[in-house]
Order: sequence, then C-alpha cells, then structure tokens
Amino acid sequence: MGKSKPPPSEAELRQQRLAAALRDNLKKRKAQARARTDSAAESDDSAGKPGNRPAKR
Repeated sequence: MGKSKPPPSEAELRQQRLAAALRDNLKKRKAQARARTDSAAESDDSAGKPGNRPAKR
C-alpha cells in the first residue's frame, strides 16, 4: 500500500486554523450584509406608504 503522510507541522496546523477562521468570518459578514440589505429594503418599502409617515406639527 501507499506511504502514510507525516503528521502536519505546527505551522501547517496554524495555517489550517487560520483558514477555517477566515472562512467562518466571511460567512458571518456575508450573512450580516444580507440582513442589512433585507432590512433596508423593508424599510424602503414601508417609507413610501402614506399611512407610515409621521404626523406634521
């Protein structure tokens, strides 16, 4: 059979952890951006309706 790989070095393990953390961070930031876009779209939709305007004084 084939030779087994030697265990990863500390530097390789660190790089793998960093890559995983960056991927997770990117996913969170994309989700936050989508949430902001969705809430902005909802507020834009409701702003145009006549019943949602504040009363004038």
